[in-house]
Amino acid sequence: MTTAVPSGQPREGTVLALDFGQRRTGLAIGELTLGIAHPLKLVETTDADQRLDRIAATVREWAPKLLVLGLPVRDDGAEHPLAAAVLAFRDSLEHRFGLPVRLVDERFSSHAASLALADAGVRGRRQKEHLDSLAAREILQGFFDANSA
Repeated sequence: MTTAVPSGQPREGTVLALDFGQRRTGLAIGELTLGIAHPLKLVETTDADQRLDRIAATVREWAPKLLVLGLPVRDDGAEHPLAAAVLAFRDSLEHRFGLPVRLVDERFSSHAASLALADAGVRGRRQKEHLDSLAAREILQGFFDANSA
């Protein structure tokens, strides 16, 4: 697999993806050279500092070279009400970790994650604990797929 690498992006190393939510933030992990994303964990908190502290533990453990953050967009392409909060979160990530952050259109990532869980026999309320990390996996896999040639 040949990968078209955007300027300023590492060619190899771990990538941490985040599906930001004001209550739950899903995390996924992958390797640039493999281009395969895996759900990792859920950070559940409404406190911004606590969210960053929990993400910091994951950054220390996995030592990513790049962060990928889902940017919510309405189905029609219009700005999503949560977009401003995601952009502020991106700024916090860049400041705290000094890593490049790539924004990825996360439209339909939660829907795709929900369908994957349903296919695995996980439905209804049982999806809640897995949905956000699987959505982060969808975001990261979309990033990998868009950057491969």
